Amino acid sequence: MTQEIHGTVAAGFEAVREEFAAFVAGELPDYEGQLCAYVHGRRVVDLWAGDGAEADSLYGVYSSTKGAAHLVVALLVQDGTLELDRKVTYYWPEFAAEGKGTLTLRDLISHRAGLVGTDAGFTTEELSDDRAMAERLADQKPFWRPGSAFGYHALVIGALTGEVVRRATGRSLQEIYEERIRAPYGLDFHLGLPAALEPRFRSVQPMAPTPKQQAILDAAPTGPHTLASIAFNAHAEGPGTLVDYANSRTVRAKGPASAGGVAAARGLARMYAAAISEVDEKAPLLKPDTIAEVGQIHSVGYDLVARAHRSYGLGFQATADTWHPFLGAGAFGHSGAGGSQAFADPRSGLAYGYTRRRMAFPGGAAPENNQLVKAVHTAALTTATRQH
Repeated sequence: MTQEIHGTVAAGFEAVREEFAAFVAGELPDYEGQLCAYVHGRRVVDLWAGDGAEADSLYGVYSSTKGAAHLVVALLVQDGTLELDRKVTYYWPEFAAEGKGTLTLRDLISHRAGLVGTDAGFTTEELSDDRAMAERLADQKPFWRPGSAFGYHALVIGALTGEVVRRATGRSLQEIYEERIRAPYGLDFHLGLPAALEPRFRSVQPMAPTPKQQAILDAAPTGPHTLASIAFNAHAEGPGTLVDYANSRTVRAKGPASAGGVAAARGLARMYAAAISEVDEKAPLLKPDTIAEVGQIHSVGYDLVARAHRSYGLGFQATADTWHPFLGAGAFGHSGAGGSQAFADPRSGLAYGYTRRRMAFPGGAAPENNQLVKAVHTAALTTATRQH
């Protein structure tokens, strides 16, 4: 039975609908997902598929949450409240323990702190509480010399930068996000999901790998004391799975800033549209100099946690280098373990958001984003050429 594709596309973006439909037709029958895109602040793609899925269904978006967290940091840098080249200890004196005293905020945000977790790991309760994690991390000896290399701080980067935000402003990162970004722009992207919206949440479904894919997963290094295990808290006693994490009401309610966000694709795309473009007559959140700064590559090369080539800007992934090389230089965003992806490409004016319910193989941005982003980007450039 062919899945029905719901929603609309603007003139010139018909090929995106066709690409989405072709992908969905090859997926498992229970596929659920959403695709949304803006160009220069105008919504041009708004599609969804799946039994039970709606345009405003909410999904766990894992590390796509980092985009919202670091948009807050970018605003505070733009305001002058935070200074990238100040030492973290200027805001957070306790951070100096165990040789971390020279690290700057710029390096912290660029995954260069060497502080991907703690020796013993976090409890389930701590994983939902950014302040509890920050307190533990302040006392932790880094796993490499701070600033000398980089590695993905998967579950803790939002707690680390969030603590800097709290020390500098007296308010939580989540509170500032709600006040300055989510509420004013009407975003269906929550760092702390209100109980009243719980009926719209679609629980994460576990990955359903093929036998060949399972063999790849089984062959991956899984030692309990590897950097990857520490970064994803796999070495802790009874930490639960990533599926358990997103499906926890406590995590959704508190919205930890590394991976606890809940969103519809509309919310992901609209946030990045608001970052770089005027949306509904509201000015862009970021000024051109700030857009250039956050998208500038700060860490590139071998990621000690991912054991692969990665690129990061200031809290964001460098999307063109990490995922989609046809995008413009300075594109910035973040993917999530379940398969979500979201980014802004300032040079084309494109803002993109994608969600799915079942975790995708092999983790990170789902493979279908390659064809979907290409289709949206091509349509955006073609439409712009026709208009000129």
